[in-house]
Amino acid sequence: MKSHMVWFLFLVSFLSVFPAPSESMVRHYKFNVVMKNITRLCSSKPTVTVNGRYPGPTIYAREDDTLLIKVVNHVKYNVSIHWHGVRQVRTGWADGPAYITQCPLQPGQVYTYNYTLTGQRGTLWWHAHILWLRATVHGAIVILPKRGVPYPFPKPDHEKVIVLAEWWKSDTENVINEALKSGLAPNVSDAHMINGHSGPVNNCPSQGYKLSVTNGKTYLLRLVNAALNEELFFKVAGHLFTVVEVDAVYVKPFKTDTVLIAPGQTTNVLLTTSKSAGKYLVTASPFMDSPIAVDNVTATATVHYSGTLSSSPTTLTLPPPQNATTIANNFTNSLRSLNSKKYPALVPTTIDHHLFFTVGLGLNPCPTCKAGNGSRVVASINNVTFTMPKTALLPAHYFNISGVFTTDFPKNPPHVFNYSGGSVTNMATETGTRLYKLPYNATVQLVLQDTGVIAPENHPIHLHGFNFFEVGRGLGNFNAKKDPSNFNLVDPVERNTIGVPSGGWVVIRFRADNPGVWFMHCHLEVHTTWGLKMAFLVENGKGPNQSILPPPKDLPKC
Repeated sequence: MKSHMVWFLFLVSFLSVFPAPSESMVRHYKFNVVMKNITRLCSSKPTVTVNGRYPGPTIYAREDDTLLIKVVNHVKYNVSIHWHGVRQVRTGWADGPAYITQCPLQPGQVYTYNYTLTGQRGTLWWHAHILWLRATVHGAIVILPKRGVPYPFPKPDHEKVIVLAEWWKSDTENVINEALKSGLAPNVSDAHMINGHSGPVNNCPSQGYKLSVTNGKTYLLRLVNAALNEELFFKVAGHLFTVVEVDAVYVKPFKTDTVLIAPGQTTNVLLTTSKSAGKYLVTASPFMDSPIAVDNVTATATVHYSGTLSSSPTTLTLPPPQNATTIANNFTNSLRSLNSKKYPALVPTTIDHHLFFTVGLGLNPCPTCKAGNGSRVVASINNVTFTMPKTALLPAHYFNISGVFTTDFPKNPPHVFNYSGGSVTNMATETGTRLYKLPYNATVQLVLQDTGVIAPENHPIHLHGFNFFEVGRGLGNFNAKKDPSNFNLVDPVERNTIGVPSGGWVVIRFRADNPGVWFMHCHLEVHTTWGLKMAFLVENGKGPNQSILPPPKDLPKC
């Protein structure tokens, strides 16, 4: 008996020193979608929130954990939530875009999103994926590495989530509905936000967000751009950042004083508190290098060193000019995959499907659009303005429901023209719910070409269900004969949301190893509303783990 006891005590002490190999966990969250009266910019409005919070709650998990997130819709709007950047391997039912992978939760309905964070670690985010609700229904997802696995950069002393956003004094649903009625662009936001606060704006002494720091420490800042329609520059006076990750993929570290982050993107940076004391201005300001109206109000916050009096003067910094293309390009061109032994860049080198998609604007007739002189501004991919179905696409595919979509999305533009020049006589687009079909495990090269129709513009394009590699980018029109010789197939940046440069092109590659229906769209919400969206239908493979899983029993119905 005594020897058994000694053995038992030895086993307990052994296990406490050497814990079992890291077990993945199931983590439960509850999201109550509720109205909350929120005051910003010295005015209040009823606001759609998760759990009454703006920004919403941060989800914390580890690589390979499973999340069960119960969403309860207490508001008058239909609701769905997208877990932006989560691969959703075989679990498209949990991806979240309304009428693409699921019917939305109607008022009073409940749905539990059930998915595993397979092989992912870093910062992602979640947001509403219906109407313009994501203006306030959003938050961060922090995926820590598995226990015992270090970051591939110096371990930070502290970590902070920084969510950038836009704020309208008006109800955002009214903003877009009025624009759709007129046929013209919606009103721009009234201010930008840093963790839910604008800083002082237009005679309103709003409190700015305060990041409290201690001298001599390293802080990992997890940046999320949750803005609806604007790319943003992010700066801290007197400090440099070391960029270590984008879209939950490690990059080769590089130093910069300015981060460029498009809607939908996430960026992790290290900030070393090298000053002895003081207060330092933080700015979030728009980047727009086209003649398009933006909210030009800079959001401000402060990095506040411990021991500094609140009455101390703040060290200032100027945000970059709104049209600072060079600063934007310098940042974008510095991004490279880590491509280490542990984190390789698995770039497809042989290609099964060569696709060329134009992205841009157009004009369609609209007899009731008086403000638009009988025309409506639309957006398209390969001149197809996507029509949202009444039945969700993934259930229609899974259950073979006919008449919901076709699989004849054009692999090339229907008309060849000087794309970036943009001088076309007919600016009309076709409409349809058209998908592009890919066999399981096919490799894809996709050229995304901006057009100058109406105006050239930077389009942050987001692909659901996959990461992809940016192998090339340039200005003007893509040249299929010359440009591929400059592709980076060694360490291109890997992401889920990519900026197509204004009047230029970007080329991405990915492997279609995730069966289902996967949305691809511009993450400028106004362009998504106007129709700059399409979907890929990836067929099941032949292997046991190459088919989409059956739908959950509580999947909402249309």
